[in-house]
Amino acid sequence: MNETRKIEVEEVSEVASPARARVDDAVDSAPETMGEKLERKRDYLEGFLQKKPEQVAPGEPGGELHDAVIAALKEIFDPEIPVNIYDLGLIYGVEVDDESDVVVTMTLTTPHCPVAESMPGEVELRAASVPGVRDAEVNLVWDPPWSPEKMTDEARLELGML
Repeated sequence: MNETRKIEVEEVSEVASPARARVDDAVDSAPETMGEKLERKRDYLEGFLQKKPEQVAPGEPGGELHDAVIAALKEIFDPEIPVNIYDLGLIYGVEVDDESDVVVTMTLTTPHCPVAESMPGEVELRAASVPGVRDAEVNLVWDPPWSPEKMTDEARLELGML
């Protein structure tokens, strides 16, 4: 089964350039106005931004229940800094299990924070009050310690740090 293959080579002196695409060659029944173009882009972007990931469990990131818990946490503000605790970077993690139990891992700006005793309780109550949540628990951790680098860009902008 020795199969012999031959490759034919053709020498050419030059190759013609392909025709260039021109805007005038585009098929368009009626030119689109700037307003129509902007509206089309806006519709596309709104649809894109509103679309949720397909087949995401409610408790997984991007899921309804997970996002609802985060939205609830964003309503809690640090009393000393006019930024919510989520954007401030105090929430390290939100986990929702199959039974809709929520575990929030968080820290505080310092162990001596004036709300060190009350803030974890408020976070637990707020997370537990989200419709669909069966139970909520807060794990307060000090490692890794909080630092301003943990803040979102929105929080930095609010505090004039950008």
